[in-house]
Amino acid sequence: MGGKLARQLILRLTIWFLLTANLSLANIVIGVTVALLLPRGDTGRNDRLSEWLRVLFKVFASIPQAYAEALEMILRPHKREEIVLQHVQPRRSPHLLFLDIFLITFTPKTIVLKYHEAGWFEVHRVTRGGPS
Repeated sequence: MGGKLARQLILRLTIWFLLTANLSLANIVIGVTVALLLPRGDTGRNDRLSEWLRVLFKVFASIPQAYAEALEMILRPHKREEIVLQHVQPRRSPHLLFLDIFLITFTPKTIVLKYHEAGWFEVHRVTRGGPS
């Protein structure tokens, strides 16, 4: 049980530091406090470690992608907006679903609008080109 709590805390702190981009002592204390105070949900599912590692790798890989997309949007206007459906991997735990939503929303060109129980994310994205 202690390993599961440690994984939850590491995940929450990782997301906290990605969102705040601040490693000051005060922010670390706040992050640990928030990570400990958030309720812990027990989904009854044991996600594979390889799945967690793959998702966490994607989280860290999305950081340069977010900067690149922001720079691209500054240099070349993105005037077209569209809403697309993106497939969700089957049998995802709520924790992995949250990370999937975080990955999509972290980059400036996309944001998740809605999660459909049938296995789809409704995603708003902007692209280059004229208005739709």
